[in-house]
Amino acid sequence: MKTGPVVLDYPFTRDRVAALHAGDVVSVSGLVFTGRDRLHKHLAETGSSPVDLRDGALFHCGPVVRREAGGAWRIIAAGPTTSIREEPYMAAVIAGQGVRVIIGKGGMGPLTLAACRQHGCVYLQAVGGAAAVIAKSVEAVDGVHFLETFGATEAMWVLRVRGLQTVVGMDAHGRSLYDDVASSSREKLMRAIQGG
Repeated sequence: MKTGPVVLDYPFTRDRVAALHAGDVVSVSGLVFTGRDRLHKHLAETGSSPVDLRDGALFHCGPVVRREAGGAWRIIAAGPTTSIREEPYMAAVIAGQGVRVIIGKGGMGPLTLAACRQHGCVYLQAVGGAAAVIAKSVEAVDGVHFLETFGATEAMWVLRVRGLQTVVGMDAHGRSLYDDVASSSREKLMRAIQGG
């Protein structure tokens, strides 16, 4: 039984990701790239990325950013976006870009789960409603892409994080906590209906 979070540092290699299992608490550090609907659609349809995403992490997040005196960006809030919105694109992005880590909220569907298993990727659940807390794990903004094209919320922000706390929702072995919960709930419902 693990006593504390698993520390996962960038680059997120296939071997490191394969060592994670659904339910593990994971502390993520290193480079993380944000992306929402427009970025995922672009990556899936064009196969073109302004950065190398191999062994990288895509964070489903539209951060609130502020430009500081001197021109540096600061993240004010970084709450995860509902990840199921990216289900139509995620499998193609994982396969085409070599992404190893997805960070979001609310889980994803069977196409993503299958792609995680086939290509060695994990889906990490971040805490929804904790945008200001998550922002504190962002040490720096190393860059931004598609700011003019997609706007600040949909742009790809390059974040350097330390100790971003998550839980493995889907692992690279085909296990999904969301499927486990749904199965357990069905069993309890059937027992209740049958009077047991």
